Parts: sequence; C-alpha cells; structure tokens
Amino acid sequence: MISKNIVNSLILLIYASCSGTRLENDISLKDKFSSGMTNLENEKFLNAQSDFKYVVSRGTGTEIGDDAQYYLGESYFRNKEYLLAVAEYEKLTRRMGFSPFVEDARFKICEAYKIESPKYYHDQDYTEKAIQRFQEFLDDFPKSTLKEEALMSIETLRNKLAKKLYETGILYMKLEEHQSAKLSFQRVIDEYYDTDIFHNAQQGMIIALANNKELTNAESLLMKNEKSLKESNLYEKALDSIEKAKKQVTEKQ
Repeated sequence: MISKNIVNSLILLIYASCSGTRLENDISLKDKFSSGMTNLENEKFLNAQSDFKYVVSRGTGTEIGDDAQYYLGESYFRNKEYLLAVAEYEKLTRRMGFSPFVEDARFKICEAYKIESPKYYHDQDYTEKAIQRFQEFLDDFPKSTLKEEALMSIETLRNKLAKKLYETGILYMKLEEHQSAKLSFQRVIDEYYDTDIFHNAQQGMIIALANNKELTNAESLLMKNEKSLKESNLYEKALDSIEKAKKQVTEKQ
C-alpha cells in the first residue's frame, strides 16, 4: 500500500510540473509577442505575422492572445495585404468585443475597403462595402475622434459612385440611347444629390431630353436649375442642346 506521504509528494510533483509548463508557456507567448512587435516596428511583416499567429493559436482567450489578434491584422495591413487584414480584424471584433483595439480595428476595416476601391470605371463592390462599413462605424462610434475622417471618406467614395453613373449616362448618349442615358442621370440626381457631380447630371439630363426631342421637359428643367447651372458654368451647353434640337425639329417640318 502506498503511504499517504508518497501520494502527497506525487501530487505536489505533478502540480509543480504543470505549473512549470504553464509558466514556460506564458514566457514563450510573451517572448513571441515581443518578437512580433519588434518585427512589426522594423517592417519585417512576414516575421511579425508568424509571431502573432503563434501567440493567437496558443493564447486564445487571454489578454495577450487578444492583443496579438489585433497586431496580426496590423501586420497584414502595413504590408498592404488589405483583405487579409480585414479577415483578422473581423476575428477581433467578432470574438473580442471588449478589446481596447476594437474601434481602431473597425476603422481599419473601412480603410482597407477604401484602399481596395478601384477607379470609377471598374466594378465598385469594394467602394460600396467601404461606404457601408464607414456608416456602421459612425453609428457605433458617434463620438470617435475618427468621425470627420470617416465622413470625408464617405464623401469621396460617394463621388466615385456618382461619377461612374454619370459617365455611364454619357456613354449611352454617345450611343444615342437617350432613354438609358436619362435613367443614369436621374439616378445621380436622386441618389447622389450631395456629390460634386450632381449639377453635371442635371446638365446631362437636359441634353438627353433635348436629344430625345422632349423639348418641353428639357426647357422646364433648364429653367428650374438655371441659377445653379450658371454658377457651375454648365448652363450654356445645356441651352445650346435645346436650341440645336429645336432647329432639327423645325428643319424636319
């Protein structure tokens, strides 16, 4: 029969062994995290990613693991791997809602989609995602110090979407598909009234109406927006389009 003293000694030995393993693991995680921060600071992004992945995989649920999750996203973001950064920031915001890095991670997600947003003549899926994320950010962090920057980004992105629609209308005009051109210009007028391209769309609509021989509507829209079109130096071209259309109608009679 094993004596009570031997049993107690074995228990203490096992406990000490487990405690030692945990201590070594904690030290290892701290060392890896420190290495990751050093690599991130020195722009050795691939090494930083490796370090932070190690900490995240072994430190899930711990404070250092949560921090590593954020900095893993940072190491991708700073290496211009923006969509990979989004994926890591998303993990932080979903699983670690109380992390002090959540607000910054949410903003970086917006910025990543903004950076991925292409020139206006390409597909604008990332532009729309960026706008949506910026708006959600403002809803959730209305007092953020990043509020003005978010608002300016939304304005820039909306201008891009408006320009794409406007240029689509111009293309339809060149193809003499005036009805389709009118639909494009009307969408700009209805949906992007707060953008720089708004008055151009009004001018485009007047010209499309004139080219489609809808002269009464064209003249009415010109009169309604005379002041703003003159201030934007867009009035004369719109007026000329109506005069030209009138002349063509007269010549056919």
